Amino acid sequence: MINTRQDHDYWDPARKGFITNYPNFPHWKRIEATQLEDTRPFNIYLHTPFCIQRCSYCYYKTINLRGTEKYERMDRYVNALCREIELASQRYGLKRRPVLSIYFGGGTPSLLYEEQIERVGRALYDNFDMSQNPEFTMEAEPVTITKSKADTMLSLKVNRMSMGVQSFDDEIIQASHRLDSEKKALKAIDLVLQTGVPLNIDLMSGLAGDTTEKWQHSVQRTIETGVESVTVYKTELYSNTEYYRGVRNQTLELPSDEDEMASMRYSLRELINADYVPWSFFSYTKRGGHQHVHSPSIFRGDDCAAFGVSAFGRYGDWLYQNTNDEEKYIQMAEAGELPAQRGYPLSSLDSMIRDVVLCMKLVRFDLRWFQQKHGFKLESICATTLQQLQADGFIEMEENEIRLTEKGMVYGDYAGKSLARALMAFYN
Repeated sequence: MINTRQDHDYWDPARKGFITNYPNFPHWKRIEATQLEDTRPFNIYLHTPFCIQRCSYCYYKTINLRGTEKYERMDRYVNALCREIELASQRYGLKRRPVLSIYFGGGTPSLLYEEQIERVGRALYDNFDMSQNPEFTMEAEPVTITKSKADTMLSLKVNRMSMGVQSFDDEIIQASHRLDSEKKALKAIDLVLQTGVPLNIDLMSGLAGDTTEKWQHSVQRTIETGVESVTVYKTELYSNTEYYRGVRNQTLELPSDEDEMASMRYSLRELINADYVPWSFFSYTKRGGHQHVHSPSIFRGDDCAAFGVSAFGRYGDWLYQNTNDEEKYIQMAEAGELPAQRGYPLSSLDSMIRDVVLCMKLVRFDLRWFQQKHGFKLESICATTLQQLQADGFIEMEENEIRLTEKGMVYGDYAGKSLARALMAFYN
């Protein structure tokens, strides 16, 4: 508050009350100089672009590797990745901040050789504060998992694995140009489960050739494995995929939107009936345990240091992405340059919209958290939209909380996007 002798004196036209700062100094509190340092925990994302297959639905920047050049090309990339880790830690003082989570994605991180995985691990432990035993997730493809690689991951304290199974139907797997099979996937799952590391399985609805019976088979087979976590994605059509070209040329027909909705309803109900609790509208964990740390932290706007070609992260209000050119990335790292290529500074409105869209994914949205962070009551700004979403059955309003209903979860980001539009309309 601005401290004046009388409120009416301040608001009456006058030159009195020259403002030097805000809030006024009487509201400031004593601090120590160390409090000015950024010591907040942060997240790490690591990316490797290499795969041994190009899935028909994949839109990511990937590089297919087979043959004798595989080790040498990956080795040069791993050296650059480790160098970038070192450079960023020094440049941004990251070693003073504890690591909350690490996510090693791709591409296929499990395609790397054991020695290369160990080298990345050493770079992490040498350059960051790992004292809080961060969640360490590593993605894997079933055909690349071996016992020696699983043991290597354990030695680096990988404590969560995520396996892209997508489907347990061999015809769908082959039509997607994947090298897996139901038998190979189940063998890889069993191998990981024997290590005791919590395992997440990814499923994708709406793949070419999918039917009600095939989708139900995949969901039931997933439940039978007893894995700790299940993520269910909807197939999205992007212009750089084989699926897109097939649909455009009328040589491929994908399941309809109605089929997709039915698949989502089925997986939601079956997983819940099997004691899998949703922590987001697309992810479930057995009896609510082993909830993912990395994604919710990113959704809530925590910092994420991103390493690797095309990796994107966040420092404060800046979003950034590394170059997606493999050779340029390596050359910059070798030259001692950080490979960030583009970025975006979030405005206050951007930050509010981003928080609403991403945090509505988490099934429950904390209204008090939003007000404390942004200074505004979302339930007041978006009152009309919230009332409509509630009337249409997408959400339920509880004290200081918005909760997605079953319908809201099936419709994915619809509630979040509706609130984002309301925020944009309010401030524009």
